[in-house]
Amino acid sequence: MVRLQILTANYYFPPKPFNSNLNLVSAKQQCVSLVKHFFQIGGYGLIAGTLLRFFASSPSGNLNHAGVLPCRSEKSEVSYWNDLIRSYATKDSPREAIGVYLKMRSLGISPDKLTFPILLKACAAISALNEGRKIQVDVVKHGLDCNVYVQNTMIHFYGSCRRILDARRVFDEMSYRTVVSWNSVLSACVDNECLKESFGLFVKMMDSGFDPDETTMVILLSSCSELGNLSFGRWVHSQVIGNGMDVNCRLGTALVDMYGKCGAVYEASMVFHRMLERNVWTWSAMILGLAQHGFSSDALELFPKMKQSSISPNYVTFLGILCACSHAGLVDGGYKFFHDMENVHGIEPMMIHYGAMVDILSRAGRLNEAYNFILKMPVEADPVVWRTLLSACTIHGVNDNDQIGDKVRKRLLELEPKRSGNLVMVANMYAEVGMWDKAENVRRTMKKRGLKKMAGESCIEVGGSIHRFFSGEDDHPQLDSEDFFQLLCGLNLHMKSVKNL
Repeated sequence: MVRLQILTANYYFPPKPFNSNLNLVSAKQQCVSLVKHFFQIGGYGLIAGTLLRFFASSPSGNLNHAGVLPCRSEKSEVSYWNDLIRSYATKDSPREAIGVYLKMRSLGISPDKLTFPILLKACAAISALNEGRKIQVDVVKHGLDCNVYVQNTMIHFYGSCRRILDARRVFDEMSYRTVVSWNSVLSACVDNECLKESFGLFVKMMDSGFDPDETTMVILLSSCSELGNLSFGRWVHSQVIGNGMDVNCRLGTALVDMYGKCGAVYEASMVFHRMLERNVWTWSAMILGLAQHGFSSDALELFPKMKQSSISPNYVTFLGILCACSHAGLVDGGYKFFHDMENVHGIEPMMIHYGAMVDILSRAGRLNEAYNFILKMPVEADPVVWRTLLSACTIHGVNDNDQIGDKVRKRLLELEPKRSGNLVMVANMYAEVGMWDKAENVRRTMKKRGLKKMAGESCIEVGGSIHRFFSGEDDHPQLDSEDFFQLLCGLNLHMKSVKNL
């Protein structure tokens, strides 16, 4: 294909022969020089698009030369600009893609229906809300606000920017929808934690005569994972089987993740072992699911099998491994995996990994070691890490001769002075060791500041529905409260009798 273009070029303007010793950069410069000559004689359109794609896909990834091609003329076609914008967007340079669009508009070149989806995806990648809104204005000006492809991408853009109401408005105003439209709004709801709303939209999607595809099922399974709705997750799995969908790597990973997070570890394992293809996310989901539900040895046994399958671990894998070490009380093992993560596998620890390591030490009662670990962290520990250690101080702090609990309490209250949960933990810590005056002072401080303890919450799944209960709640709208409390009293008596045996 390149040879044909060069032969055609020779008919118009014979270029100087290329020196075989020139490097790739020199070749690019000669190509740009050639394009200048073609533009002068009206042959620009013959090779500019091909050269643009060549520069964009080159191993060096340098688009500087590509940028000069469409900028040489106000008469250059919009397709060249679209190619350049797409090239920047796919080269992980979304900000530059937006800049190319602004340059294009300054030259008076009008965008088309292919320009805006690329741009909106670039804005979504960096959550550029203001730029995206300005692009939406251009969409309306050019009469493309009813184009389904543009609208679908706009829903995705607003969802990525956490503007779920704007995403819903675009969706609700659509006169024509596709499965992609429904998937876009479902994904926006899940990304913005509107999980119950995503279920309602799915029902409307089915009632509107749309058949869900693989992407729909993956989104629904993600929603089930976050809510812990095992019954609905099983129903989605049955629909996958009933519709004859191929449980490929993507869909299988979503199923493993859903079953694992919902506590159905056996079912997660069944799906995992039946999969013909697995990637790092599949292995990580299985390891994390096992670790979080007490199957620490199984999770740790899976890690070497993963490496034997030529799959390199990622940050989620090590989160699962550290979680397994925490539940199994493997302090030395936790240190080893934490060290290997960065020094062997080249994965820089994130805050959640540091928190997992603090949890390992805290569960083992090594409070002083956990405190020193936090102080030696290369980044400032967030409140979650300090809260993890403070919780451990409440449990293991009876012989806290180094007064680690007081140091942690002081630091946590400096970071989050208005969070009522922190003050409650401090009051409970004092109460556990019989320091009633200090506990009372903390609660008095809460009262003065107008801080209230958030009610404890638990939930159960009955008949596919999630029922939530709050501490201090005397009745529940969907249950007979009298029978419910009688059952609780019976369970309480049973537990006390077993304890006394």
